[in-house]
Amino acid sequence: MDAQFWDDRYGSRDQLFSGAPNGVLVTEITDFPPGQALDVGCGEGGDALWLARQGWQVTGVDISEVALRRAAEAATDVADRVSWARADLAVTAPPADAFDLVSAQYFPLPRHPDHTALRGLLNAVAPGGTLLFVGHDLAGLPDQPMSGVHPADYYRPADIAPLLGPDWTVEINETRPRTVPAPAGTGHTHDTVLRARRRR
Repeated sequence: MDAQFWDDRYGSRDQLFSGAPNGVLVTEITDFPPGQALDVGCGEGGDALWLARQGWQVTGVDISEVALRRAAEAATDVADRVSWARADLAVTAPPADAFDLVSAQYFPLPRHPDHTALRGLLNAVAPGGTLLFVGHDLAGLPDQPMSGVHPADYYRPADIAPLLGPDWTVEINETRPRTVPAPAGTGHTHDTVLRARRRR
């Protein structure tokens, strides 16, 4: 699932996703005071644009140049509040202590024994800031590879909670029904949600 994989996937149609923000993001963040946000794996920009329109200053990061180009084209009304960066966050860590919100919505972050990439995302949350990490609930679904990749090769929200340590307060760590239907053919009926606040 490298840059070519995602460029090909986005390039396979004029618009891959709906353009609407993810339901968990809207539910969890609507009442938060705006600040600096990092949208991890921003794709075509639905979440980043929603955050910017709520007053956040947003950095959207994705590995796909095709997706980022579409996101920028849709951002004309909030161009001063959102910036786009092409990066592989499994390799290159974002700036440390920089964001009041780090949002990862269904982001395929590969597991590593030393958790280097995950630590990079956690370190990007500023003291007092929030991590929102959302995934598909895979309970009852077969652990079959997609394009040669097993879902178990990637972090799930419940995997991250025990790794946070004493500087964090876990506010939500649960499975809940999706607020909007899952993409056709996926079988995902529930989301797994981790929301945690960094104390220092």
